[in-house]
Amino acid sequence: MMEHRATFFSLTLLCYCVIILVNFALILTIVLDENLHEPMYIFLCNLCISGLFGTSGFYPKFLLDLLSYLQVISYAGCLIQTFVIYSSACSDFSILAVMAYDRYVAICRPLEYHSVMTRQRVAWLVSYPWLSTFFLIDVQCILTIKLRLCGSHIEKLYCANWPIVKLSCSSTSASNIIGFIIIVFYLWHILFIMCSYVYIIRSCLKSIQNRGRFMQTCMPHLLSLMNVTVALLFDVLYSRYGSADTSQNFRNFMALQFLVVPPILNPLIYGLKLKQVRNQILSFCMTSKINK
Repeated sequence: MMEHRATFFSLTLLCYCVIILVNFALILTIVLDENLHEPMYIFLCNLCISGLFGTSGFYPKFLLDLLSYLQVISYAGCLIQTFVIYSSACSDFSILAVMAYDRYVAICRPLEYHSVMTRQRVAWLVSYPWLSTFFLIDVQCILTIKLRLCGSHIEKLYCANWPIVKLSCSSTSASNIIGFIIIVFYLWHILFIMCSYVYIIRSCLKSIQNRGRFMQTCMPHLLSLMNVTVALLFDVLYSRYGSADTSQNFRNFMALQFLVVPPILNPLIYGLKLKQVRNQILSFCMTSKINK
């Protein structure tokens, strides 16, 4: 990549600016419009914050690496980068599971929605993805710190737990076990989302009104789930089972795509699909033009 560092630097900086712009635009739209202070939009705001958090752990360091002839990072910095990137990626699944629960209650139990989705429950559902993810990733990082390393070369564009573990000279059984537990934990989230949507689809088949609500609010959620799942699944599978014979360009793409695609597409999907959000963004744009 160093042969075309100027091109990669420009594209990376542009990509990061776009990620910041689209996520902040959606967050500010939801925060400033009181009509959007509803659970569904609050959870969406949480998803955008997760995207910004994760990309902040990668893009600034990667931009510095592109400007430098020597790409190095301290061990502490490496662990922090691992924590930030994978906390964000894992919290996305939890946030999407929370959003699926919200849509289930709204469509399948509409008369009970406001009694179920109280302020206290919404606050707990907002904090749950971060608390559960931080706990699991913290445990994994603590186990990684205890490993004795016999190498210092990470075969990836950023720090991740599995490449660090592969440098270890000591037993990695505990780290592998917690890694397996984390994978199962988030697979359970995907299973929960699928079960929620079985009930939602059954309910929508009985009502024309629910079909409209499904297309407006649930389709963006399913697209985001597919987006995040495919992106992270590729990264996990390639990190653990990828071949060293694979071309460097493909390896770079596999390492980067979940830090590029979901943070850009998620806010765009919701911003374009959800009518209230789209109208509010257009209203802000029209107001700014008039003021000028």
